[in-house]
Order: sequence, then structure tokens, then C-alpha cells
Amino acid sequence: SVVIQECYVQNTAREYAKLYAAEAEPLEGFGEVPEIIQIFLIHRPANNIPYATVEEELVGEFVKYSVKDGKEVNFLRRDSEAGQKCCTFQHWVYEKTNGNLLVTDLQGVGMKLTDVGIATLAKGYKGFKGNCSFSFIEQFRALHQCNEYCEMLGLKSLRTTHQKQRKATSTKSKNLPNSSTIKKMVPKKSKEPRDFLSSEH
Repeated sequence: SVVIQECYVQNTAREYAKLYAAEAEPLEGFGEVPEIIQIFLIHRPANNIPYATVEEELVGEFVKYSVKDGKEVNFLRRDSEAGQKCCTFQHWVYEKTNGNLLVTDLQGVGMKLTDVGIATLAKGYKGFKGNCSFSFIEQFRALHQCNEYCEMLGLKSLRTTHQKQRKATSTKSKNLPNSSTIKKMVPKKSKEPRDFLSSEH
């Protein structure tokens, strides 16, 4: 059933998030690591919808750190710490699974995430039907821009490692000139998190 698959997706992503945390937390300066909350499957034999899911209620502002079409995986969200760490988590899982699996739809309140998705390169990889199209993996590979957390974990840049990527290095920041230059000039402390979250309402 869809509900069972949903549980499997979220709890598998949660296991990856735990492994990610175990690697990232000891690193100096990494700080808090995003956590995917647990989702429980309950069976209600007397009910006309026999399976349901139960999870902790997240209180606060719900933010999508990566969206389904991939266009914003790294665009509006990358200025927030949670957003950057989510992008790094996606990169880390991608590298850990040799590019076969990507955790998508990272969303939640602060560092607590839920309703995630999984995209796989091949149908049936690790038992996943892949509730997201593998084109998300291609988009992620093309759009992901490594940040300081990727560097801390020693992740390899996806731009240089992939053969399909254009050979020319000059085009690297062409499509996002503003974001990449602004980021370097603005000291972190002066950023108001409200600015880029207000559009979520």
C-alpha cells in the first residue's frame, strides 16, 4: 500500500540521516545536523482505511528546503543553515549510494524534517519503487552547489566528477551570478532569517 511505502521511504531516509549525523556531528564547527522524524505505521483492522501513519507534530514555521521540480533545490534555501545542511545531506546520500539514490522533498521545522521522498536511478534499487522520478537525480547533479558543509565532509564536487557536465569551467556560476557573489560579501550575522522564509506563507 501507499502508506506502507511512505513509511518505508521516510524511515529509510531517517536511517541515512542518522549515519550522516554520526559522521557530521564530530566535525569541528559543523553544529546541529538535520533529523528526519520517525513515522509509525498503525494497523486499524476495523477501520475502512486499515493503515495509517503517526508521527510527532512539528510546531513552528514549516519550510521546504528542497522542492520537487528540483529548480529550487539549492536556490532560495541555501542561505539558511538548515537549508545548506539539507543540500549537503542530499549530496552525502548521493555519494554514499554511488549516485543510485537521492533523498528529496526535504521539509520541516528547523532541523526536524518530515514527508521526505526518495528518487532512485533504477526502479527497485534497495526495494524502492522510487516515489520520485529519477530525473530529480539529474537535476540535483546539475544544480547542486557545494557549500562549507559539503567541504567539511570531504564530498566531491558533482560538477567535476560527472562526464555529462560541460567541459568549460567558465560557465560554472553563469546561471546564478547574484547568489554566489552576494553570499561571499555578506557577513553571516547580518542575515535575517525572516527575509527568505516570509515567502513561504
